[in-house]
Parts: sequence; C-alpha cells; structure tokens
Amino acid sequence: MKKIFLITFFLTGVFAMQSQELKWYTDVKEAITESNKVHKPMLMFFTGSDWCGWCIRLQNEVLKTPEFTKWASENVVLVELDYPRRTPQTPEIKNQNNELQQAFGIQGFPTIYFTSAEAKDGKVNFKGLGQTGYVAGGPSAWLAVANGIVTQKSTN
Repeated sequence: MKKIFLITFFLTGVFAMQSQELKWYTDVKEAITESNKVHKPMLMFFTGSDWCGWCIRLQNEVLKTPEFTKWASENVVLVELDYPRRTPQTPEIKNQNNELQQAFGIQGFPTIYFTSAEAKDGKVNFKGLGQTGYVAGGPSAWLAVANGIVTQKSTN
C-alpha cells in the first residue's frame, strides 16, 4: 500500500511540474497567431544558447525560475530565436532567425524584444514595445524591467 501511495504521489508531482512548463515558440508565425488570439505581446528571446555566457546566465537566473514562469504565463507569448554554433537547426528556422535579427537590428546577445505583430497582405508588421537583455539581480530585478515595458503597452 505504501508503494502505491508513493508512486501515485510521484506521478502527481511529475504532472504538476509538466503543467508549469512554459511553451517557447520557435516558429514566429505560430507565435504571432497565438499572441493575437490571447491578446498578449510576444517576448522574443534572441540567444546563442550553446555559446553565449550571458544568455546562459539569463536562462539560469531568470527564465528558468518559478517567478518568471508565473509572470510569463500571465503576460506574454514566448519566442526563442536561437543562433547556436554547435546545435543543428533546420534551414527554415535558421533563415527565419537571421531575417528577424536583421529586421530588429539585433547586434548582441542576449536581447529580449517585446513586440506585437499583425499579418496583412502576406506581410508581418511588428510594433516594438521595448527591449532589454541581461539584468543583474535575479528574477525580481529582471521582472521589474519587463513589467515596465509590458504595462507601458497596456496604457497606450
């Protein structure tokens, strides 16, 4: 009986943890559709996941924390635009990410760009809300900056 209880408890914990995981889009068109459907801006994370030290720090200190998970699920649609050196990518993702890097003028990593977008006549129009990068001080310091950008959007 004790074994059944422990197994049930473990499985419940696993499912609870999975439900807390965030969805990071890699296809911008899908993210735009979701963003417009739920009326939330996109958080576009430009990263070099397998070589950029500051990107990895931002991931570990902020983006993988419960505070960020809660905030992001309530406020934004997440988009990861990765520029890896060792991890293979499909040509479609690589081309999409390079086009977006040029469109947004991204020159350094990590850069997080908050934007909304709409597709008209086959073209996507982005409306920039603000940007940030690594902010020292953990999730509370980073979220204070992000909240300033996202709440500014809702007052316009």
